Amino acid sequence: MSTPVYHIPALLQESINGLNIKEDGTYVDVTFGGGGHSRAIMEQLGERGRLLGFDQDLDTLRNKLNDSRFTFVHSNFSFLKNFIRYYDIEAVDGILADLGVSFHHFDDAERGFSFRQDSALDMRMNRRASIDARTVLATYSEEELARLFYLYGELKQSRRIASAIVKARSNGEISTTGQLVELVSPFVRRSQEKKELAQVFQALRIEVNHEIDVLKSLLEQSLEILKPGGRLVVITYHSLEDRLVKNFMRSGNVDGKIDKDFYGRVSTPWRLVNNKVIIASEAEVESNPRSRSAKLRIAEKLIKG
Repeated sequence: MSTPVYHIPALLQESINGLNIKEDGTYVDVTFGGGGHSRAIMEQLGERGRLLGFDQDLDTLRNKLNDSRFTFVHSNFSFLKNFIRYYDIEAVDGILADLGVSFHHFDDAERGFSFRQDSALDMRMNRRASIDARTVLATYSEEELARLFYLYGELKQSRRIASAIVKARSNGEISTTGQLVELVSPFVRRSQEKKELAQVFQALRIEVNHEIDVLKSLLEQSLEILKPGGRLVVITYHSLEDRLVKNFMRSGNVDGKIDKDFYGRVSTPWRLVNNKVIIASEAEVESNPRSRSAKLRIAEKLIKG
């Protein structure tokens, strides 16, 4: 029997090209996962090249690369700067982040990431984390639930969904994905059922894993640890992440605040490598449907940045 595919990386060649890899450079794949991007990076590194792969999910250890130039770091990438210092690295030539959820997470029923399988509500990328999706649904106030479904799921029925959850939990814990689907189904359009259920689960996953805060931390740290001329390559899958990355690359800050010099020129530590977002080709989407929503942005740290 063949081994299940852990993950098929989206926009693989485009992201590797975006890194502009030097043979003796030092690179970081902050979302190691199945190791697809990391393997492609390693193919372009020489003997003196180096790659660090970050992942907080211990399941990814099975994909670890057996190469002396590779270092696996079992950690959330919010601690990127700490580990760079720990490994005596002054600065790196490139950082790659593929922010999507892997096939492995969706397919593993025990993880509770998908509405397609009835399983325990979990959604933790790091299984050692104290808060899971079930805890969020059981303890958040109606206002907090409405906020997360609106901000992270972009759901117009966020308040009604939150109200239904609060009423339902008074009769017992909402502990399975099936219970959640049954509960929110009256508030999703039949014509958009899969999309809107996915948005409900997305919102919970983002909250459980603090994904937006972690992304902001990564972006801020990238300015500190990238060498002048180093590349930041980020693949996003939903508009909230994409707006954050786009604004950061244009402004140099996570708030997206644009500063201008005396002559009205935008003051930023970045040069946009691709002014227009890169999306997957029709051929890639056909072979890897997950890449349909993938958006790739690339920025280079300015020498005087």
